[in-house]
Amino acid sequence: MTSTSVIDELKKSQILELLEQGKRVDGRALDEPRKIIIETNAIPKANGSARIRLGDTEVVCGVKIQPDRPFPDTGDKGLFICTAELLPLSHPTVETGPPQPPVIELARVVDRGIRESHMVDVSQLVIEKDKSVIGVFADNVVVDYDGNLFDACSYATTAALLSSKTPKWNWVDDQPSLVEGESVDLPISTIPVSVTMGKIGNHIIVDPNGDEWESMDARITITTDSNGNICALQKGGSGGFTQDEINQCGDVSIRVGAKIREKLKEVQKGSQ
Repeated sequence: MTSTSVIDELKKSQILELLEQGKRVDGRALDEPRKIIIETNAIPKANGSARIRLGDTEVVCGVKIQPDRPFPDTGDKGLFICTAELLPLSHPTVETGPPQPPVIELARVVDRGIRESHMVDVSQLVIEKDKSVIGVFADNVVVDYDGNLFDACSYATTAALLSSKTPKWNWVDDQPSLVEGESVDLPISTIPVSVTMGKIGNHIIVDPNGDEWESMDARITITTDSNGNICALQKGGSGGFTQDEINQCGDVSIRVGAKIREKLKEVQKGSQ
């Protein structure tokens, strides 16, 4: 066993020992997320942007909105695409190069949670059916990593979309033509909130920090919409959840998500 793995095992043992007493390494309750700080308009030249701090995890999201070709089978709907990237300075283990599987999964989980909630009404993002639609592209950059990028990137993307203004285009001479000086809010129908929970031993905790993340046996991310409906779920890790634990996680995601949604609503109010 290497010295690094010995340290990791000692950390996990300490974390598990505290959990047996109903405590966490940073003093939070088991169902308590870290403090969330939201700053919008972090990138002045973007159509919308947000900087999120979830504890010591920091993510910046920028939204770019532009005309694009529709997908062949959905000519009556605009596009929404979400990406994620970790800067090498965000954590000692991050290296330059093509995105690794965990980063690809990160982008897909965030994308799915927002897409399946129907947060952005893409049916209203059509310039000319089957010819030109509006594409909304949300790009997340992780600046500082201390666990739970799923929620940090989801909140950053949601806040950036809530603060976004889309330019207006008309269809002129068989191409999209920008209407100078006019913009409107994105058509938003709901505010999705993801809640990620980790399982360590027999204990389930909300929003694992970096040390807890490395000690997890399994994780689950559940996204709910403004009505408290579950619209997306992703399980990860080698361990499993019982049916009762899945039900418990669903209840927690609705309850905790409702509180976080109130913070995101302030972003929406501020952009109106």
